[in-house]
Amino acid sequence: MWIVMLMIAGCLCGFMLFRKNIVPPEFKSYRGPHKLSVIIPARNEACNLPYLLDSLMTQTTPPYEIIVVDDFSHDGTREIAERYPGVKVIAGTPLPQGWTGKSWAVWNGYLHATGDMFAFLDADIRMTPHALGSLMMARERSQGVISVVPFHHTEKLYEKLALVMNVLGIFTFTSVFEKRNPKKGVYGSCILAMREDYEKIRGHESVKSEVLDDLLIGSKFVEAGIPVTNFIGHGMVSFRMYPQGIRSEIEGFSKGAILSTSTLSPWTIVPIAVWVVGLMVSGTAFVFVNTSWALPLFLGYVLYIAQFFCFIRYVGVFGLLIPVLHVIASIFFIVIMLYSMYQVVVLGEVRWKGRLVQVGGRRRR
Repeated sequence: MWIVMLMIAGCLCGFMLFRKNIVPPEFKSYRGPHKLSVIIPARNEACNLPYLLDSLMTQTTPPYEIIVVDDFSHDGTREIAERYPGVKVIAGTPLPQGWTGKSWAVWNGYLHATGDMFAFLDADIRMTPHALGSLMMARERSQGVISVVPFHHTEKLYEKLALVMNVLGIFTFTSVFEKRNPKKGVYGSCILAMREDYEKIRGHESVKSEVLDDLLIGSKFVEAGIPVTNFIGHGMVSFRMYPQGIRSEIEGFSKGAILSTSTLSPWTIVPIAVWVVGLMVSGTAFVFVNTSWALPLFLGYVLYIAQFFCFIRYVGVFGLLIPVLHVIASIFFIVIMLYSMYQVVVLGEVRWKGRLVQVGGRRRR
């Protein structure tokens, strides 16, 4: 009976953590006084960048300027960006000691920006035509900084393995318990901030050596008294995270999987832990098939299937197979966490896009 109660408690924790905090859509053009500079750091993003730039060209509220910072790409990223009219392409400069690659690229984009509002977008982002105007209005209402956890557009089976990771991402960034967390982070793929707020905290220079630049820059805003609001991107902002293959998916998720837990409120960590434990226990239904545990475990497994289908319409495209066989996504989650722990605890460094970054910041090579 205790197993059933544990799995029910896990599902209840999931419903408690999940918040359908969607950006209110604004279908009319933004008429406010601010000029939006879109800053896009791009390192070997030839497969993603056209989708983002195409979507920016069709916005009902066109950005004041679009800046692509080519971070030493060797796949034609710069050439693609240069084909778009009005896009300012900045060549990357050598990475100084003490900086991570993305923070340095974003900082260089900021140095070339002339708008009074910034949108920091990863190159894999895709936007509906009314997205920028809606985000600018949401930022004005918040009177602070906003970020968006994008809806995950997946195509290949290995991409759908991110189911558990993506659901946990929604939990951590929209949890009601994070509202008063002094370490509250922002989601780095899509951030909007006023220039004055960004400069008040010294922007990405203040987190230049950190692997988790987005989470830690969020805490810098909070520390400076600037409100931080996180939304989910359903119906407006999406991305395709790792079209390059499963290796990039493993590297991408594992670089921050363990480290990110240190920024969460204990009130968020505890229900997440209960949800994860209940999920893992339900997956053992495939192990104890011929025992008295089989029926309660199967019932718990079905409960989690139902919950995944409730959530994924707001989280991403995962098809039918992976939510039903969520034990596969759970195994992938365990692999990610173990690999992340190995990098952080044993190696003391993480790998991303051909660079090694030591935990705590100093670039190795």
